Amino acid sequence: MTEAAVSQSVGSRARALSTSSDLRAERVRSAWMFLAPTLFILAVVAGWPLFRTIYFSFTNASLTSLGDAQFVGFKNYLSWITLKSGRTVYSGLLADPAWWGAVWNTMKFAFLSVTIETVLGLVVALVLNAQFPGRGIVRAAILIPWAIPTIVSAKMWAWMLNDQFGILNDILLGLGLISQKIAWTANPDTAMIAVLIVDIWKTTPFMALLILAGLQMVPADIYEAAKIDGINPIRVFWRLTLPLVRPAIMVAVIFRMLDAMRIFDLIYVLTPNNAQTKTMSVMARENLFDFDKFAYGATASTVLFLIIATVTVLYMWLGRVKLGGSER
Repeated sequence: MTEAAVSQSVGSRARALSTSSDLRAERVRSAWMFLAPTLFILAVVAGWPLFRTIYFSFTNASLTSLGDAQFVGFKNYLSWITLKSGRTVYSGLLADPAWWGAVWNTMKFAFLSVTIETVLGLVVALVLNAQFPGRGIVRAAILIPWAIPTIVSAKMWAWMLNDQFGILNDILLGLGLISQKIAWTANPDTAMIAVLIVDIWKTTPFMALLILAGLQMVPADIYEAAKIDGINPIRVFWRLTLPLVRPAIMVAVIFRMLDAMRIFDLIYVLTPNNAQTKTMSVMARENLFDFDKFAYGATASTVLFLIIATVTVLYMWLGRVKLGGSER
């Protein structure tokens, strides 16, 4: 190849790379241009309230005098004083046993509800993914609990769980499973169980829907080949189905976990003023509005945000999850 031909080839490649680079840059600019309005609205709707909440957590603000709030540093988070006797007395949110009880309730509720809903959602999704008459009707019917507003579900289940005239006690008494009526939402031993029952009933269809979307992306040829080879269906599930839908399951779990860790309405309606089910969101709301301790409630909201953000980042990092539904 002559020197002129080599030079021409290099020039062509350089022009192609330059054109590709310009096209990529143009796509990036176009993407940011379309995203800018959404990012602006998100900053106004979510970013500004979050910033104000964090700001108030470092002040002595009350609900009646937000404008007169004074900066107090980390006093709302943790402060201490040493008495003349030498004993140190701690105060603030991080030294409040009620707060750590709410943290424990939230974590326990999130772990149990998400775990059970994932397992049941996977079972329901596998059933709905099979071919059978009336599958469309069943798919629509299974979404009804999820479509009902949480407040309505909570009030409906509150009647069903009532210890005097609730239908659940009547059914269990008729089956001989209990010997006397149970105050499900008032009894400290059963309050969390009652909340879990309602949440699992309502949210399992959501998990099933997301997992079903992942199942429908699995090529049918894989199952046909496994059937021809005579592979056991259980082995097909563990070796083919589960690994292929794992990214969808991981994304479904993270969305459900975010929702479970900020649970408020179900707890507030079904088991109000119950220490066994009080979550971080409920405690933050009580301090913000009921107890007129706005700065303390803002502190609880800020710590709740930090906990959720930390758990989410750790889950995505350890689980190697991309929100696009694939693994890194």
